[in-house]
Amino acid sequence: MKAILHSLCKTLCLIALIVVIDTGSTKAQQSRFEYGFTYGPSNFLGDLGGNSGKGGTFLKDNMVSLTKFMTGFHLGYRPAEFINFRLSINMGKVQGADSLITGKGGMEEARKARNQHFRSDIQEGFIAAEIYPTALFEYDPEDVLHRIRPYALLGIGVFHFNPQGQYETADGSKIWVDLKPLRTEGQGMPAFPDKKEYSLTQVNVPYGIGVKYFVSQNIALSFEIINRKTFTDYIDDVSTDYISNEDFYAHFGDGTEKAKQAVQMANKSAFANGGNYRPGFGIGAKRGSPTNNDSYYASSVKISIRLGKNEQHGDYGRGSDVKCPIIRF
Repeated sequence: MKAILHSLCKTLCLIALIVVIDTGSTKAQQSRFEYGFTYGPSNFLGDLGGNSGKGGTFLKDNMVSLTKFMTGFHLGYRPAEFINFRLSINMGKVQGADSLITGKGGMEEARKARNQHFRSDIQEGFIAAEIYPTALFEYDPEDVLHRIRPYALLGIGVFHFNPQGQYETADGSKIWVDLKPLRTEGQGMPAFPDKKEYSLTQVNVPYGIGVKYFVSQNIALSFEIINRKTFTDYIDDVSTDYISNEDFYAHFGDGTEKAKQAVQMANKSAFANGGNYRPGFGIGAKRGSPTNNDSYYASSVKISIRLGKNEQHGDYGRGSDVKCPIIRF
């Protein structure tokens, strides 16, 4: 998967080079390329955290208090006004914490008592198609000044993550440790051959909607919401069930620091119960929901800059003579 992510980065550099060559052309025609930047809040949707009642998917369990931010760069190629192919590279963070759940005496109390938490950086790259249906009904689609265009987006990409948890040392200090090497549910341990070690680089499917407003012939502002469907349940390192402390001692070595970290990070219910594990959070008990994969989404503001010239409207950004938008029905 890392090789795929590296390939996307190389592709982005190649397209950037093509853009430079394209815009350096002396032909008086509009470039079909654009570039731009995105920035906005991002949220995690998975096993950890959530709101009152039974845990759910998508916005039902969105925790606004753990909102982080994602920023990125994109290059686009527009074969026609109604469609744009986009390559995006984004970086951000996601986070989840059971301790922040507001307990109301319902099914959320079990998640709150579980007391797990995580944070992770996210690096992603994806290729997507943006579809602008209203462009098909415009009298002059090339004249985009002051136009508002809604769009839908669907693509394919890869992302890299690395869940971490806060470990409390013997002297009371707290440090962030990587969770995957601790095999908190027995992933990759010989004693649990059915629990495979998960990869930190995975495929995702971005999909969403947005609306684009052309400030000028070559500058547009967009607001979009893009969710990422993933095929892993381990962005937060929580998926299946608890194993025993003895399993960690046997795998990492009795008394080793790594074994101590694994024991603490695998079952944090004791930290919310006076140092004692809560009933129902022992060996073989449910730790997560393996039937629901994790996801994350971002609500972003995007600025896009079109490159080149237009035969009808002249050089972009130099007070070109444009027509008022006309809609054909």
